[in-house]
Amino acid sequence: MDYLWFYIAVALAISDMLHSHVMWKIFNNFYIILAGLIHSTVHSPIQTWVIHELIESIFHFCVLSILFLSLEVGFIAALIHLVIDISHTILIKDLPPIPHRAMHFIIESVFFILIFGL
Repeated sequence: MDYLWFYIAVALAISDMLHSHVMWKIFNNFYIILAGLIHSTVHSPIQTWVIHELIESIFHFCVLSILFLSLEVGFIAALIHLVIDISHTILIKDLPPIPHRAMHFIIESVFFILIFGL
């Protein structure tokens, strides 16, 4: 239980990589059509992007809830990931993939240490 924060941060990082792989490599055409449908419904690139981030959060919620058999862990992990994604997209425009993953992992680890490690 002492390292729960670490396991959650690693699982969330893997979930993020899994989401990227599944959505952009396997369901690429579907994802592009879905984005077009969402955009034609809301008529705003910002709203389309927020909906995309919410869908990604739901994915992380499902993966981590199943992995840790805890809705709380899934909810907290999805929420912190969503907040970080929205924040860094607004504040940091261009972030290469490795620094992006590292930033997520560090911030999420600190967050989970504060919740589960202390």
